[in-house]
Amino acid sequence: MKLSAEDLKKFDEEGYLFFPGKFTPQEAALMKQEADKIYAMDRKEVWREKSGVARTAFAAHTYNETFRRLGAHPRLVEPVQQLLDGSVYMHQFKINAKAAFDGDVWQWHQDYGTWARDDEMPEPRAMNIAVFLDDVTAANGPLLFIPGSHKQGVVEAGHDLETTSYPLWTLDRETVSALAEKGGCVAPTGPAGSVLLFSSLLVHASPPNISPLGRTIVYLSLCHVDNHIRAFKRDEWIAHRDFTPISALEDDCFDELVAGQLQAAE
Repeated sequence: MKLSAEDLKKFDEEGYLFFPGKFTPQEAALMKQEADKIYAMDRKEVWREKSGVARTAFAAHTYNETFRRLGAHPRLVEPVQQLLDGSVYMHQFKINAKAAFDGDVWQWHQDYGTWARDDEMPEPRAMNIAVFLDDVTAANGPLLFIPGSHKQGVVEAGHDLETTSYPLWTLDRETVSALAEKGGCVAPTGPAGSVLLFSSLLVHASPPNISPLGRTIVYLSLCHVDNHIRAFKRDEWIAHRDFTPISALEDDCFDELVAGQLQAAE
């Protein structure tokens, strides 16, 4: 997937791009089925909410074939290579759930803030690209972005170790309010299979999900190979230490797996 000049301009101005329906419903259903299998596992990589439901599953591309292929899918890897101007490696891979009724908040933060402070990533030459595995609506805990906030650089943050099960470098209300006065606040929503690409400096969050509708999103955090992390304080399955450039697969790399799923369902 190649970004247009208009895409590049929009990304520079707003810090994110949204592409509804980039994966087919069948491809999204395949990934959702595999995500549910992973959430049911008793693995150290699967973190849970205080209620016990899954919150996030790290490094699924290392132990699940569907997500191994997603981690090298050209619809995801190629636009990031274009924006970062070179080869990329997988800094982090996670499948975030917002379980119906019990999905907890993700506080306001910048991803690069964490990567710089915890992992000593030298520069924000990294970004996220995400795939919706469910329809994401206004009701089930969508991502919230402050457009243009990526232009502020690394914003002062505090280390929140208590609000949720996952520690995060978070922004205070005054900072978020000031940024929103300039850029507003948006919540990209769309069908399962949609793709969302955003800067590692973009200020974002997501509210709790008290709706009866679950919401699962896969995130690939890709970093330029020259910009790899220098500190190894976090577990390898959270902040990866394999800096091998990703070689993109063919665009039809899911076809075999989708066919197998459909055959199994008959």
